[in-house]
Amino acid sequence: MVLVGLLVLNWVLASVALSPAARAEISYTFFREQVQAKNVVEITSTGDTIEGQFRNAVRYPPADANARPVQRFTTERPAFADDQLIQLLLQNGVNVNARPADRVPFWQQLLYGFGPTLLLVGLLAWFYRRSMAGGLGGLGDMVRSRAKLYRPETGPHTTFADVAGIDEVEAEVQEIVDFLKDPERYRRLGATIPKGVLLTGPPGTGKTLLARAVAGEAGVPFFFVSASEFIEMIVGVGASRVRDLFEQAKKSAPAIIFIDELDAIGRARGGSATLGSHDEREQTLNQILTEMDGFSGTEGIVVLAATNRPEILDPALLRPGRFDRRITVNPPDHDGRLQILRVHTRKVPLAGDVDLAELAAATPGMVGAELRNLVNEAALLAARRNHGQVTRSDFTDALEKIILGTARKITMSPDDRLRTAYHESGHALIGMLTVGADPVRKVSIIPRGKALGVTFQTPSEDRYGYLSTYLRGRIAGALGGRAAEDLVFGDISTGAESDLEQATSIARQMVGRWGMSEAIGPVSVLPRPDEEQGFALDGQGPGPDTRSLIDREVRRLMDECDAEARKTLQDHRLNLDRLAQTLLERETLDADEAYEAAGIRRKSETTSDTPARTG
Repeated sequence: MVLVGLLVLNWVLASVALSPAARAEISYTFFREQVQAKNVVEITSTGDTIEGQFRNAVRYPPADANARPVQRFTTERPAFADDQLIQLLLQNGVNVNARPADRVPFWQQLLYGFGPTLLLVGLLAWFYRRSMAGGLGGLGDMVRSRAKLYRPETGPHTTFADVAGIDEVEAEVQEIVDFLKDPERYRRLGATIPKGVLLTGPPGTGKTLLARAVAGEAGVPFFFVSASEFIEMIVGVGASRVRDLFEQAKKSAPAIIFIDELDAIGRARGGSATLGSHDEREQTLNQILTEMDGFSGTEGIVVLAATNRPEILDPALLRPGRFDRRITVNPPDHDGRLQILRVHTRKVPLAGDVDLAELAAATPGMVGAELRNLVNEAALLAARRNHGQVTRSDFTDALEKIILGTARKITMSPDDRLRTAYHESGHALIGMLTVGADPVRKVSIIPRGKALGVTFQTPSEDRYGYLSTYLRGRIAGALGGRAAEDLVFGDISTGAESDLEQATSIARQMVGRWGMSEAIGPVSVLPRPDEEQGFALDGQGPGPDTRSLIDREVRRLMDECDAEARKTLQDHRLNLDRLAQTLLERETLDADEAYEAAGIRRKSETTSDTPARTG
């Protein structure tokens, strides 16, 4: 297409630009009249063709009032004319010559005639040199690493002051910072820095932020790349990008290479996913293994990588000499969440009623990214409400929006509202009366997300292990809404769908993973949720008899917990009715209001583990 376009341009320039200017054709008689009137400046004769220029523009034809004025003209002298034209011209001062009219200078002919062709040849030569330098089809840019380089003087200045809630992990990576700052202190003793450090943990725990902080504290160049950016459709491109990345890092040493989401290319080779094929991902992985073996540890290059699926990584990546250290970044505890909230609220004006310690206690299990989102949502709510500062209500409403979902404005019939009130009251009452259950924080019959009502329960302190009695209470609490509907209305609705899924999941894990069934015994026969696919493909699943036994045990456990929930609600029917009626009136109850409406004192107010009842 480029070639055709240039050829068309060449023809246009040659045919249009080189063509002489247009002349008006006049009669020979009119020409002689203008010569006699001394209005002709000069003429050029080629054969019988006469071209020239009038001294003053005249209208032609003269009889036409709409005719345009003519200055340049051409006419034909009749071959039979014998009118002494040359004498007439000379007598009237006309300059006579015989050269071709409007001759184009030679340099213009050369430029217009050969310029486009020379341009085309030059473009072809440029394309050829570019393809030879960068590979066939311009692959030179494709095989270069796409890693972003952050230098200490220009990049984002992230330090350990921006990282909170993972103090033990900071201590682990502090050694790397010290080595990059003062490598001679380690080399004198024959020590070498770990070649690779693998950060593992759930999403949002701060793995990428920690890697940036290490580079910021050490003051060295930081190469950031996502593992998926190595992979291309063309085989070999990923390996070339790996080579280019390590070459750039060696030139900038000491430096840090950070590979995010390492599992995208570090998945174990030869598994059922690849079926023995030698694909682009495996070539990229092989090149990373080779590059990490290619330096001794004294160059000052440290490879940091992050993943939330370490169990699927290739064993060759995890052996000593490549990723020497594996650091687990866990979700923060209460003190960690408090520190994270303090970091994210440094630039947020807080009202006097905001207690960050209380907020940290109400957010168990939340990671740094979720806490940052919570602070941002609270600030957005405060701005929307025209508050000068972010208040406690802004934080609680933002927490409800994140955990429970956005409130929906739908009109419910009185029967649906009554059934929803009893359903949520059943959940809440079981939570209030069950030993060891998580405290009830809020009960609402305002539709949120997909649910028509919600009961919000969170533990008063962080939990790292669960007793079977606690898990049975969780199942009974999940079945409490369904049991309350059946007790009050004699029928059940589809509103318990998510409750049944949650209760069944807990019961199945109790039986098949945690050894909490006497029939199954202390045997783990079910995989973790993140291993289910590979567990089935590798043929490690339980046999038919064991699966049947698991189903029977899960059914038995569910029936027992359902019976416990029904008995509790029957024994406290008055408390259930009071809580449901209050919910219908107010729609949303916080912890104190819910316990007061149900007539039950909160567990923290009693000295016994058994909840006190006043109704």
